[in-house]
Amino acid sequence: MTISADPSPSAGSSLNAARRARELAAVPGEVVDVLVVGLGATGAGVALDAASRGLSVVAIDAHDLAFGTSRWSSKLIHGGLRYLASGQIDVAHESAVERGALMEHTAPHLVRALPFVLPLTPMVSRSQAAVTRAGLQAGDLLRLAARTSRRTLPAPRRLSTVETLRLAPALRPYGLRGGLLSWDGQLADDARLVTALARTAAAHGAKILTRCRALTLSGDGAQVCDELTRRTFGIRARSVVNAAGVWAGSLVDGVRLRPSRGTHLVIRAESLRGLTAGMHIPVPGANNQFILVIPQGDGRVYIGLTDEPADGPIPDVPTPTEAEIGFLLDTLDSALDVPVRRDEVIGSFAGLRPLLDDRHGSTADISRRHAVLTSPDGVVTVVGGKLTTYRRMAQDAVDAVLAAKPGLDAGPSRTARLPLVGAASPRDLSALDAPRRLVQRYGVEAPLLAAQAHDDATLLEPVIPGLPVLKAELAWAVRHEGALDASDLLDRRTRIGLVPAEREAALPVAETFVTTRAVVG
Repeated sequence: MTISADPSPSAGSSLNAARRARELAAVPGEVVDVLVVGLGATGAGVALDAASRGLSVVAIDAHDLAFGTSRWSSKLIHGGLRYLASGQIDVAHESAVERGALMEHTAPHLVRALPFVLPLTPMVSRSQAAVTRAGLQAGDLLRLAARTSRRTLPAPRRLSTVETLRLAPALRPYGLRGGLLSWDGQLADDARLVTALARTAAAHGAKILTRCRALTLSGDGAQVCDELTRRTFGIRARSVVNAAGVWAGSLVDGVRLRPSRGTHLVIRAESLRGLTAGMHIPVPGANNQFILVIPQGDGRVYIGLTDEPADGPIPDVPTPTEAEIGFLLDTLDSALDVPVRRDEVIGSFAGLRPLLDDRHGSTADISRRHAVLTSPDGVVTVVGGKLTTYRRMAQDAVDAVLAAKPGLDAGPSRTARLPLVGAASPRDLSALDAPRRLVQRYGVEAPLLAAQAHDDATLLEPVIPGLPVLKAELAWAVRHEGALDASDLLDRRTRIGLVPAEREAALPVAETFVTTRAVVG
């Protein structure tokens, strides 16, 4: 690993209201190489890929960074094991390669190895256990093929019953035959990854403009509305990339998507007796179908996920159904000693996957391969895929732009080894003088974030009692991460908003930071 720690913010990476105003004023008078529509993981990845190749870039979103699908994932960087089971070897290998890039090169501060236990309950036959164990070994071969170090991801192995219950003490011991241990990548937060991507793109010269809605798209630009002032204006561009996710089909004719909804529950860690590892819980009566139980390290545990067709109009914020919540609880309780009650669910969230319509099968059967499509007037649309492979999706989209526009002067993609804002080697990160939680979310910028308290000691206080989120994180988000309102702070820069009661308690504090902490930069 060749990353070196830099204890200061990356030059030019700070996003704030003042920078947005300056860059927004400049956009109508210029012609940029690439206009990117959408600032989820893929769109922010496209902006970074293009800008790091030396292209001029404007990236816009109707809402905030990571407003759509990119904040509703399982917060995992998957190695592609599930795709092996369905024969999608190319997708599985690509996932393993991209996982390794994130964990060892581009974002080791945001992605860590998480152990997963698959409990061998009476519902898992010995033949099923053997098949699953073979699958885990195949997944380890994917790690090897992707050249990811064993130090980064340890080997899978069989667990005794005692070891299994030590890692997952809420499991029902009766009939338990031990477990299977495997490892995968866990993000500190998917929305934080998007923020790091956007800021790194900004450091390479990209203009990152949130609250700018594309009204119409064409191959040479877009008509845009500033959602804050309602002013409309044009952006002229030599090429346009549509990375609007589940909304991509509303901007370009001929792009047909079949979104599916993935729902997660949020419960307190004490409901699972101090779970220290993730769990794969087999769905009763289904082959090779599991739900995930994922401890977050902040007193919360996520339980997911479903795969249901999302028919009808696309909402800004999808809503889980009671049927999905019941399915997840029932599956979880099939393996637990004491069931998790409905009133122990303190929050829930749902995301929509932008799957390309293959005109047959259920949404669960649609391939997670991404697609890059070029419209007759030259708009490049990138859809499908998943969070883990955002970087490869972005690279392919920019490659498509360059193939269609040979006049654009750019070299090959650099992002497979380009560290994101905050990145450093594990050794350098461990040496930082800052709280570990901040290091795991902000990397080498953690000491600077904590240093804000030199002038105001209250910044090291929690936003609300009982939560690990500090007021300093809200100040940093306004000054350097482009947060413009309280929702940006609570729902994306931090994840306080996943629990409605905690969001309500934190809202007055967040509103104070938006109105008093903004800086001119």
